[in-house]
Amino acid sequence: MTEKTLNLWPIGNCQVSALVDDRAGFVWGCQPQVDGDPLFCSLLEPKGDGRPGMPRGEWRFELEKQVSAEPRYLGNSPILVTRLTDEDGGAVDVYDFCPRFMQSGRLYRPVAYARIVRPVTGGPRLSIRLNPANHWGAENADRTRGSNHVRFLTDPAPLRLSTDAPVGRVLDGRPFRIERDLAFFLGADESFQGAIGPNVARMMEKTKRHWMFWVRGLAVPLDWQEVVIRCAITLKLCQHEETGAIVAALTTSIPEAPGSERNWDYRYCWIRDAYYTVQALNRLGALDVLEGYLFYLRDLVDGAEGEEVQPLYGVGGNAKLEEGVAECLAGYRGMGPVRIGNAAFTQSQHDAYGQIVLSNAQAFFDKRLFRAGDEADFHQLEAIGEKAAEKFDEPDAGLWEFRTRASVHTYSSVMCWAACDRLANIAGRLGLEDREQYWQAKSKHIRDVIEQRAWCEEKGRYSAIFDGDELDASLLQLVDMRFVEADDERFRATLAAVEKGLRHGNQMLRYASEDDFGLPETAFNFCTFWLIEALHRVGRDEEARELFEATLERLTPACLLSEDTDFKTGELWGNYPQTYSLVGLINCAMLLSRPWSSVR
Repeated sequence: MTEKTLNLWPIGNCQVSALVDDRAGFVWGCQPQVDGDPLFCSLLEPKGDGRPGMPRGEWRFELEKQVSAEPRYLGNSPILVTRLTDEDGGAVDVYDFCPRFMQSGRLYRPVAYARIVRPVTGGPRLSIRLNPANHWGAENADRTRGSNHVRFLTDPAPLRLSTDAPVGRVLDGRPFRIERDLAFFLGADESFQGAIGPNVARMMEKTKRHWMFWVRGLAVPLDWQEVVIRCAITLKLCQHEETGAIVAALTTSIPEAPGSERNWDYRYCWIRDAYYTVQALNRLGALDVLEGYLFYLRDLVDGAEGEEVQPLYGVGGNAKLEEGVAECLAGYRGMGPVRIGNAAFTQSQHDAYGQIVLSNAQAFFDKRLFRAGDEADFHQLEAIGEKAAEKFDEPDAGLWEFRTRASVHTYSSVMCWAACDRLANIAGRLGLEDREQYWQAKSKHIRDVIEQRAWCEEKGRYSAIFDGDELDASLLQLVDMRFVEADDERFRATLAAVEKGLRHGNQMLRYASEDDFGLPETAFNFCTFWLIEALHRVGRDEEARELFEATLERLTPACLLSEDTDFKTGELWGNYPQTYSLVGLINCAMLLSRPWSSVR
């Protein structure tokens, strides 16, 4: 068996998604949404037996005597095309996508996966190996046969594969000769309307056009367009459009480092990660993601009713994400545990208050939005600001979500300052002079405390916690949050210390001290991008560009990144695709690219 890697290709439609390996195998995908039960879970190695010749939790097409597989995306879309070739030169193209297009006046994005197999040359013989899993890899989904379909008794709802391929060959996995196009539609347990071959082909064409029109509206930089476009599409796939939630990654429990047990479930909406995602997509002009997310945020704030806001929620807005272990999955390369849920929902992470306000602030200034922020929205945000003013100097778990200790983290405090600062700006925009003055006073008080307690006089730089001298990469965000200017000598001294203490060649640590699991063993990709941004802002553009180019060498063939990178081997680790990392790619490309005017 080929060792698993993160050379995976996401497909999706903002309702469901799947990760396809580089040999046309669906190895990860949950239904009815991204934080649901994985019907495709072979990426995390189910412990039980599959069916004869069919691994549990996988959907794979494979040629008899196959010698190569070459995946690529179809244009500016998440439609994947994989050419499979056998040793006699016979070849087929496999097209994989999740339907997404306008139909009958509304967006059609069903819980469905579609595949088309098209013969290219020769007389190749194809095996179809489809064996969805149930209950987190505990069992093969029961199945029943129809004349042109197979019904799978998956939870929480059964699925039906409609196809014009021989149903017997779908069930037994035996190879057969391919002489015509074959279509497959795995979706709701209901009759497929019309002829499946032509209709699935039309779905693919409509889906392609939908995505190409979406990409056409992006304000991409001149340089690194392919990377930026692929990152933007993938960030869009990380939004659960029904609610507006944006997940941190599509996977759970890919270890941050081999055997580290730093295995976390990232299929939820962190307020922090989502803030950075909409910030990056706003720079590209993808306002539809922002508008959907703001709906999700307003709903969360309403539901909190003035109480403390959690750092993360389920894609449906559910608050309780109890953490457990999927005992029937061995884990990525057998490196468990595989976690379901995330105990960080119980933590206090005060930076969330700033990120809620910062995400909402654009709605009060941007005239392109369908729904502009109004005075009622402002007063709702004031409740968040009051929490920020109350909590800014209290210990929390911080943005790195420490599980066994709490401190007053400078990043969290500065985000609380930003909440009050931006509320003052919004009040001024709305002509509410008394509220503007009120929030200016709040922000000044918070700033004064931060300057007093986060500045380490002995080291001549800012500290990552109050009244200490700790370093972490989040100090590089002080400029992005507008707390200091890039030419401020205090920031330059802090940058020099962070670079000396946390940089390993072309990569960055989050922090260099021991945490709940010991010393960090891999670089955190987002922090590398923070360093690139900081180098650019202080005028070290050549170094920033060199570091960015070195980072691009670590991209998967799909032009994406996971969360972490091994210092020595350059291998990717951590959940994938990671929104933080994709945000960093977009932001740095936008900062470092040549202007479009240079080619006019």
